[in-house]
Amino acid sequence: MDFGFTREEEDFRKEVLDFLADYQDLQGYFHRGDHTGAGLRGLYRALGERGWLSLSWPEEFGGAGLSPAYEFILWDEMAYARVARPPMGPGLVAKALMGHGTPDQCERFLPDLRLGRINFCLGYSEPDAGSDLASVRTRARRASDAEYVVDGAKCWTSNAHWSDYIWLLCRTGPADSRARGLSILIVPLDHPGVSVSPIPTHDGGRLNEVRFDGVRVPAENRVGEENHGWQVAGSALAVERHVQFPPKRLRRDLQDLAAWVRDTGLDGDPVVRRTLGDLAAKVAEVEALGLALLGEIISGQPSAVPAAYHKLAGTLLTQDIARAALEFGSPEALVKGTDVEFMWRQAILETIGGGTSEMMRGLVARQAFGLER
Repeated sequence: MDFGFTREEEDFRKEVLDFLADYQDLQGYFHRGDHTGAGLRGLYRALGERGWLSLSWPEEFGGAGLSPAYEFILWDEMAYARVARPPMGPGLVAKALMGHGTPDQCERFLPDLRLGRINFCLGYSEPDAGSDLASVRTRARRASDAEYVVDGAKCWTSNAHWSDYIWLLCRTGPADSRARGLSILIVPLDHPGVSVSPIPTHDGGRLNEVRFDGVRVPAENRVGEENHGWQVAGSALAVERHVQFPPKRLRRDLQDLAAWVRDTGLDGDPVVRRTLGDLAAKVAEVEALGLALLGEIISGQPSAVPAAYHKLAGTLLTQDIARAALEFGSPEALVKGTDVEFMWRQAILETIGGGTSEMMRGLVARQAFGLER
């Protein structure tokens, strides 16, 4: 397989780097301490105006119809600059609407998603249903042919405090129906009965609990057939795996660690130098896994297992790089507020987000090796 990018794709990378030069104020550890989302909303609108939120959308939906390689390059450079992660709306939500939404839903939501004018968060995990999404309890009860009433709660929801809509996975079937009784609803976060409460994270950021108390949602906001939400959610995730964990973020982490080693005078220590060399080899490995995953996406091959390999290797390496600063023995690595100390706190969340390491190992065991639960 040829892992190289075309000349046109590399020209696009230069455009992205030129664009990022105007966003120096947002660069650094994905908005440490930014709880408002104002900077991100402005950035996404700027990307939308350039057509960069719909690079691989089919042309019939207003997209550029380009290869997924363009999306990979965009979010890989964004990750290296630590400016932003891919928004869920123009990615997962939009592509699910293209595959499962009604013409009316596409007309209502896709133009604003393409331009970065509206933002979505994902309402998946719950207090008793973290990685086991088939056990969600938030219930959408039919009040009439035209309306659902939603009760329940979602937690650990990223960006709910500044998003416009929540992409809600909820139970419409019997209590014991597991994945066979789930549906997807689009719920405005300013609807009566919706409340959003902060969940502070140990890296100084914020997740959220979103509660639903008798929230009335039009049936026209259901995406796909009733009780087929599991298929909608799964198909949307399948086409977004190549941008969710960009490997260049790891190269930036390692470069920052090496710079810190030089600044603290540890670069002459042979143990430190050997550790940095080992980490550099692992970064190259994760970059290769990322490119292999991209190749699978482009060629239309099943990507669940390559994505799990990539996610597992990448997020564990995030912790390895952060832990190295602690193991090198410099006091700065233990001082709250320094970059290397913050790197460790954020690395833990990186390992959890998007599926825990245990879930990734389980997926590989079942799908790659045929092992039973």
